[in-house]
Amino acid sequence: MTSNGDTSPMVSRCQTLQEVMQLMAARGLESVNVIDEHGRTVGRCTWRMMLRAAADGLDRSMPIGEVLTAFSDKWETKQEGVCVAMLMSESDSKATNELGRLRRELEEAHRLAETMKTVLDAAYEGVVVVDEDGVVREINRAYCQFLGIRREEAIGKHVTEVIENTRLHICAQSGIPERGYIQKIYGQPMVVHRIPIWRDGKVIGAIGMLIFQGVSEVYEIFRRLQELSREASRKEKKEAKPQETADSAPKGIERIIGRNPAIAAVKQMIRRAARVPSTVLITGESGTGKEVVARAIHEAGPHADGPFVSVNCAAIPESLLEAELFGYEDGAFTGAKKGGKPGKFQLAHGGTLFLDEIGDMPLAMQAKILRVLEEKKVEKVGGLYETKVDVRIIAATNKPLEEMVRNGTFREDLFYRLNIIRIHLPPLRERKTDIPALLAHHMERMCRQFGVALKSFTKEAMEVLVDYSWPGNIRELVNVVEWLISMVEGDVIEREHLPAYLSTVQPAVSALPDQGVRIADLWKEMVYQSERERIAAALVAAGGNKAEAARRLGIHRSTLYEKLKKYGL
Repeated sequence: MTSNGDTSPMVSRCQTLQEVMQLMAARGLESVNVIDEHGRTVGRCTWRMMLRAAADGLDRSMPIGEVLTAFSDKWETKQEGVCVAMLMSESDSKATNELGRLRRELEEAHRLAETMKTVLDAAYEGVVVVDEDGVVREINRAYCQFLGIRREEAIGKHVTEVIENTRLHICAQSGIPERGYIQKIYGQPMVVHRIPIWRDGKVIGAIGMLIFQGVSEVYEIFRRLQELSREASRKEKKEAKPQETADSAPKGIERIIGRNPAIAAVKQMIRRAARVPSTVLITGESGTGKEVVARAIHEAGPHADGPFVSVNCAAIPESLLEAELFGYEDGAFTGAKKGGKPGKFQLAHGGTLFLDEIGDMPLAMQAKILRVLEEKKVEKVGGLYETKVDVRIIAATNKPLEEMVRNGTFREDLFYRLNIIRIHLPPLRERKTDIPALLAHHMERMCRQFGVALKSFTKEAMEVLVDYSWPGNIRELVNVVEWLISMVEGDVIEREHLPAYLSTVQPAVSALPDQGVRIADLWKEMVYQSERERIAAALVAAGGNKAEAARRLGIHRSTLYEKLKKYGL
């Protein structure tokens, strides 16, 4: 109620600029009266005022009463004792158009917010959203009902005060996703997802989801799947013919860790390449996982039941490469194995041959490889006849083949024969949001392999690891994880536990294709020496007692024995 009988909609002077803008957009209001704590009208806000406030960049959390004060010095008129803020002339068509645009944006934002809230509340499973500090910013009706609380009781509180045994605040700090984890709530085991929210390369929060109402429901679904499997088997035997099953997700793709858009595009290329037998060329810096991608293509394609044979063209001497690839007959050359030996092409018959580092293949061998690709036939060294082979070729290199073609160090015809499907793997420094997931994956894998307790990263340690340039890419990351497992005694990896070079600002990686390899090898040697020295020191401190030395190092005794053998101690 106003002092002058005005029946216009009213808002409190304590409400924020954002709230008033949303109210006017939602109800299509041209203006609203602003009242004080005693119900007296102190001013009027119009759409033009909202437009000017937005144009001047005012903080939308500012109380509307302060907005009125800010503008009253410039645009103030008196009407029956009421301060009316006038911002622009009615005839200003440009301002009118801008006003309409702003109104449409606010209306669209309001509709989107309402839609998202409806979807969130309609979800059968519980959903909670926290910010980077672990404070609850949103929680849906299903989660509130399960916890037995009201939404207002959760919003603004730390998630540990709302949900017991939660790790959502840890996920928001580390950026490591946790999918399918068991969490006890009110004594009931629940299956949960914890997914970090990234923006501009930083974690700004996390989403927690109850994907089942309890582990018992998982068992029930598993029981149903078993029944379906048994029914399918009975049907298959009854019809007496093989049943073809379509696997919706190729096996190999699950081993490619990452959700970055660049790596998501690579996964899509893998699915497409797997459907056809065309030759694939995989490019990327050393250590980016080219063989993992090659295996994923093989496992997802029609040759999945056949062998996967890998050849490193740079690791085999030029004089032996032909015999290694094509095989040789008995007595073909001095020292030849009695009875001869099949080549890699024959061993890969019916499957996939992966030619790694093909940029290092000699020119003479390139011509022979080209002939095999075109004719699908191989002839052993010292042989008299050709053998037909059914092999899919996947090649990989970290060298610029186009430049090598121009320089005459790589055959142009072979390049075009290989470059049918091209998949480029981005370096790790270009997909930093995947680093926490990669660290978590390899940490869990190696801890299980070495028989040690799982280790976690603090937020400060994770920030260093995410900011590091990783010139050795995933190969270097795996080496660092192995070093941390071996050297860190506790279950939590702090920033000071990390190798010193990780905190050093790294120069830009050179365009030379092998420089990243040299740097990675240098750091690997540093890690090697550091680990060897620490194990030797632990043995001295333990007086030669290996069990005591393993305890001091925080590793299993069998792991210590393996490392003693590795380092010759």
